[in-house]
Amino acid sequence: MFDNITPPPFLGCFDREKKKPFQKRKFSPTAKKVFDAGRPLWRYYHAQPGCNVNASLYDIREHFQGRNDKGKMNNTSDDETYNELIGNLRSALKVLATKIEPKVYEYGFLKK
Repeated sequence: MFDNITPPPFLGCFDREKKKPFQKRKFSPTAKKVFDAGRPLWRYYHAQPGCNVNASLYDIREHFQGRNDKGKMNNTSDDETYNELIGNLRSALKVLATKIEPKVYEYGFLKK
């Protein structure tokens, strides 16, 4: 029934106001290090049985750290591999945060 219908060509991300495709994003080496630190954690989580394929970082942390009797997320996990991977990610995020911090004030997102 729909065999003769051809889909439109994929244009990627498109800026409707300028009526042209968006430019490809370029990440700094510091941002790429965050991706590189997070990717092993993501892979480790997805190797776990019963993982949520749409999990956010919060969901991944909740999976490994669990919750206490009051429903608050625990601060640590018993899984040493997870602790190492999340530590690497947090270190990379701290480096990125120190790089971004001056721009936050420069562009007026926060006032000193």
